[in-house]
Amino acid sequence: MFGYGVVGQGLHDVLMESSGFHADIARICVKHHNKKRRIPMRYFTFDKKDILDDPSINLVVELIDDAEEAYKIVRAALTGGKNVVSANKKMVAEHLDELIDLQEEHKTSLLYEGAVCGAIPIIRNLEEYYDNELLFSLRGIFNGSTNYILSKMFNENMDYEEALKNAQKLGFAESDPWLDVSGTDANYKLSIIIEHAYGLYIRPEDIFHVGITNINTQDMQFAREKGYRIKLIPYAGRVGEDGLTGFVLPRFLTQDKKLYTVENEYNGVVVEAAFAEKQFFYGKGAGGHPTGSAVLSDISANSFFYAYEYKKRKQKLGLSFTSDVTLEIYFRYRDKKDAGLLDFDEVTESYAGPDYNYIIGRISLQELAGKKKEILEREVSIINTGLKPEKRVS
Repeated sequence: MFGYGVVGQGLHDVLMESSGFHADIARICVKHHNKKRRIPMRYFTFDKKDILDDPSINLVVELIDDAEEAYKIVRAALTGGKNVVSANKKMVAEHLDELIDLQEEHKTSLLYEGAVCGAIPIIRNLEEYYDNELLFSLRGIFNGSTNYILSKMFNENMDYEEALKNAQKLGFAESDPWLDVSGTDANYKLSIIIEHAYGLYIRPEDIFHVGITNINTQDMQFAREKGYRIKLIPYAGRVGEDGLTGFVLPRFLTQDKKLYTVENEYNGVVVEAAFAEKQFFYGKGAGGHPTGSAVLSDISANSFFYAYEYKKRKQKLGLSFTSDVTLEIYFRYRDKKDAGLLDFDEVTESYAGPDYNYIIGRISLQELAGKKKEILEREVSIINTGLKPEKRVS
């Protein structure tokens, strides 16, 4: 095993308590020589070759936070004939196309259920249950840190900074929370989900994403008055005959939506399919034990020679990823000079007041992507209203 942090220790706990599955951790490779460990030092090594070059080790579990080093470890293990289990969503999302080829070339397996939505087994379900299903859309709450912050802002009237500090104190957010609050973490997970749901590898940087850093108390007050809640929602869905779109945006949710009830550090995923219709998955999205449970499930599956078959990729569904769609968004701004920042195709509602202003209307996803830098730098926010994305008509 590589890494013995929150998830590594969580996996160790789950493994020791499991009555149905037995495995031995031969070695644990860690980085810090002087850090106090809760188990004897004879289990640890500081040289990755002690694991990668040991022929008696048949499975490598990668649980470190350095994505580039994780990639080197995973690549070496797969190339060397060892199967791998990982929970590193950044590493998987940025290198998935190559990692799929490596598995096929070297007849090895890489499993990564713990990389997406913690204890919710969404990847396995996409691979096995939905393998021949026509999926209309998939959306959810993929990041427990941002969901906790938004829950506190909505339910307890906390401002963003106070809610973030609270999340950090409880361990739901890192000391450097940028990966979570910028929507980047959710974006990595969406990239992975799209591969298993639709058979397309879309690099994370090609998926538009905006996080929660610009959401403020005025947005929360607007949501309360309308009966909404605000959640950070990654979305992937079909448009037209052969199009697929995807993005990560804060979204207004009404009380009839399943994700409306998902609070604090919990995650939820909604899958809409042609035959299975709508299904909802709910569970803890982060933490040592929930993620450790997902990792153990992959370890157990590996012992039965399980491997992802990437069935949707092999089916060649003929889909192409597009940002040429329109969404309906709420655009809140304070300074009148920001009113013209976005070029709306159609405005359905607008408001001007002494404290803030907003516009609701249809807009191109490409327009949003082109103005992302300005959106993040100014005192404005954008929130998806939840209307289904539509193919743009020129």
